[in-house]
Amino acid sequence: MSTAKSTASTQVNASVDLAGIHHRMKALTAMVRLPISRGQWSGVSGSVLGQGTGSSIDFQDQRPYLPGDDPRHINWQAYARTGAYTMKLYRQEVTPKVDILFDGSPSMFLTPAKAVRTWELLYLCVESGLRLGASVKVQVVNASTVREVPMERVLAYDWVLEGKMEASQPRALLMAQAILRAGSLRVWLSDLLVEESPGEVIAQLVRERGRGVVFAPSCPEESQPDWNGNIEFEECEYGRRDRRRVEPDVLKRYLKAYAMHFSLWRETCLRRQVAFARVPAEMEFLQSLRGEALSHGAVELLG
Repeated sequence: MSTAKSTASTQVNASVDLAGIHHRMKALTAMVRLPISRGQWSGVSGSVLGQGTGSSIDFQDQRPYLPGDDPRHINWQAYARTGAYTMKLYRQEVTPKVDILFDGSPSMFLTPAKAVRTWELLYLCVESGLRLGASVKVQVVNASTVREVPMERVLAYDWVLEGKMEASQPRALLMAQAILRAGSLRVWLSDLLVEESPGEVIAQLVRERGRGVVFAPSCPEESQPDWNGNIEFEECEYGRRDRRRVEPDVLKRYLKAYAMHFSLWRETCLRRQVAFARVPAEMEFLQSLRGEALSHGAVELLG
């Protein structure tokens, strides 16, 4: 799908108001969030229901008393009725883990609208996790590296994304180098415009009991290009220019390949129980989430 990254203009919008986007996304988490509540979590004490029993106030079940049990959890009301000691069991409360893998390639910022949509998705994911008290980590996946961005830099908008690269590695290989915590919710934020099997990428996303969510920002310039006649393309990943004549049959083949590419991603995610959502840049943000993101379980609405 490298041809989908070609366009007559590949200027990254460097004037995006990240502070304004962050503020809007933080407010939006009162209405929409990542699908954290549906997870079966385990880990340190926190504010989200886990898969075991613990010491929250949410009564779950009871069992017979065993020597060594904490007498504070004895069900004295049941003892008064039956004369048998039973223990109250409470739902465990844990701190979920959210690992965000952010595709920092230039195609993510192909147009100003797509750049804004990319940053909106990132800060919605960050603030959604933080709002529930999750442990959130962000790692940037570029053409040849994976590196973690400290949360203080994420919240201070101190981003340094690499530009054009002379060489690249397969995304699956790069994601294998990412530090993904066991049992975490893994968010892969990428336009998916790479020529490799989605199965290999998704396999890395769900390793070690991970739960996956894929957000793919898109724009009309790549999904419905108006190529006609002699076009000068620039491959935005590497900066190479190429002048070609685009006939109607060429555009038709491109559109067919583009549709098949994302159909394969959608089917692979469905098979591996990974939530998948394309998020178009040409509509209002919340409206764009009410499409695939909501119906495929990539987000959940509150209230």
